[in-house]
Amino acid sequence: MKDVKTDALWIHLHWLTVLAEQGSFTRAAERLEVSKAAMSQKIKELEHLAGVPLVTRTTRSLRLTSAGEKLVEELRQPFAQIEQSFFSVRDSAGPLRGLVRVTAPVAFARQQLVPHITAFLREHPQVRVQLEVSDRLVSLASEGFDLAIRHSDTLPETHVALPLCTTHAQVVASPAYLTQHGFPQTPQALSDHQCLYYPRGTEMPRWTFASRQAGEESVTVNVSGPFATNNSESIRDAALDGLGIALLPDFSARAALSEGRLVEVLPDWQTVGAFAGMLYVVRPWSAQVPRAVSGFIHWLRAAFEQ
Repeated sequence: MKDVKTDALWIHLHWLTVLAEQGSFTRAAERLEVSKAAMSQKIKELEHLAGVPLVTRTTRSLRLTSAGEKLVEELRQPFAQIEQSFFSVRDSAGPLRGLVRVTAPVAFARQQLVPHITAFLREHPQVRVQLEVSDRLVSLASEGFDLAIRHSDTLPETHVALPLCTTHAQVVASPAYLTQHGFPQTPQALSDHQCLYYPRGTEMPRWTFASRQAGEESVTVNVSGPFATNNSESIRDAALDGLGIALLPDFSARAALSEGRLVEVLPDWQTVGAFAGMLYVVRPWSAQVPRAVSGFIHWLRAAFEQ
């Protein structure tokens, strides 16, 4: 080991910690902005220098050996402190700069978030935003995201949730569907209609309503229909085609309602649970957050307050 250049060794060790964090050569290479081949070669060189295997590779996954786990565990805190110290100095003054990795639900990202991101980037040209549009709940730390937009604030203790904006759900259908099948007058009447819904695994789909009139109890109804998907834009499009009655977040239904292409159903009842309440900006907890990330969060929350 005495022939190994120390500065080169730090790079090899840092890449190993990134590999352990990301869980795959592909994601680690993307995080470091290098090729997968370069990533693999660096780990092989480190194993040669260490004299022991550090990573066990298979065609579908990888895991650290006991030696690799021990090394990574001892490296985490020093590297985190080095990174925090650097960003603290670099970001203490001057314009915001750096990369912000964000994940958000498809419909909200397309219809609400992207216009705010473009406005933010015009004001902060040295910041880059990488947005993953997905309705799945990603693991922020293991997949390399700085923040997520989510409906829930129920999070691990290692995360922080900051309110972004309020949302609510609306029950809607196309005029053509309602002309053919009639307007349901009560939530219970939905059982006789074709409904378009989010699948919940093997659970029976249920919609819960609370009356807007004081003193009324909430009502939960089992619904069924020909189409289910985990994407609200797809549900909206199916409703526009007259396939059934849909439960949509307000931001997905707003334009079609204002244009008369969808009609609100059961206006005297409000939905409970689905898409209701608050959207949150969620980030992993850290004592020192990169200024680009904290600046983007602050800007985004201010924009949605207007």
